[in-house]
Amino acid sequence: MVKPLTFKGDKPKKRKHREYADPETKFGPSAASKTSDSTTQPNTNTDDTAEDQSWVTADAPSDIAGPVLLVLASDPPTCIASDANGKVFASELENLIEGDAATAEPHDVRQVWVATRVAGTESFSFKGHHGSYGILSASAAAISHYESFLALPGDIPGTFALQTGGGDKEAFVCVREAASSSKASGKVVEVRGDAGSVSFETTVRIRMQARFKPRIKASKETRAREKISRKELEELVGRRLGEEEVRRLKRARREGNFHEEVLDVRVKGKHDKFAW
Repeated sequence: MVKPLTFKGDKPKKRKHREYADPETKFGPSAASKTSDSTTQPNTNTDDTAEDQSWVTADAPSDIAGPVLLVLASDPPTCIASDANGKVFASELENLIEGDAATAEPHDVRQVWVATRVAGTESFSFKGHHGSYGILSASAAAISHYESFLALPGDIPGTFALQTGGGDKEAFVCVREAASSSKASGKVVEVRGDAGSVSFETTVRIRMQARFKPRIKASKETRAREKISRKELEELVGRRLGEEEVRRLKRARREGNFHEEVLDVRVKGKHDKFAW
């Protein structure tokens, strides 16, 4: 199930509870006890963990997936954002630790894009919050050559250069300052796609949700496989196990040959006479 995005500083929404009549008065003591039992059950759903909702840096093109934040090489740090009409602009970042762009997280849904690999290619498409594609002009209803970008790893670890036209054009997404009479500083940061070569201004840091990063997902799945108690192992084998046997079975569960090891432990313990 797709989970809604949450941002730092958001206040948790309180559920409105309806007031019900006393169950014991309305339905009798048995109904009241059942209601009490059902409402005191602990919530064991741990899907919405802090780790899943945290934002991390994509280290390689193979990491890029799901909701992403495209951080630009500007001062102050900005990211690529889009309004509801598909107009793309540089949005100043607020969720930073000591101004470090490597710690950036979105604070506005307009800053979030959904990255998807274009089928049959090495390039990516980026869909805005309003459902349209493109990070130079987010107004396309479907993915075409113009809405495909090749992510080339940069010289600085954790950075990329986004080549336009799916990598077929000698042009890159970049950020540049332009004069502006409407800004107090007299300048505005522009998102462009006409840089002819890779440089500092084409540097893009891609921040993503931890739950979509392959290595983190694999690590989480490994930890889930390891979560089996000694009691469960002994029930599977049918006898008490020594420390070495417990470690061996947990290691086998992690490495994927668990059932074979359980059978072997059974045989050595002469528990399962049909295992011979």
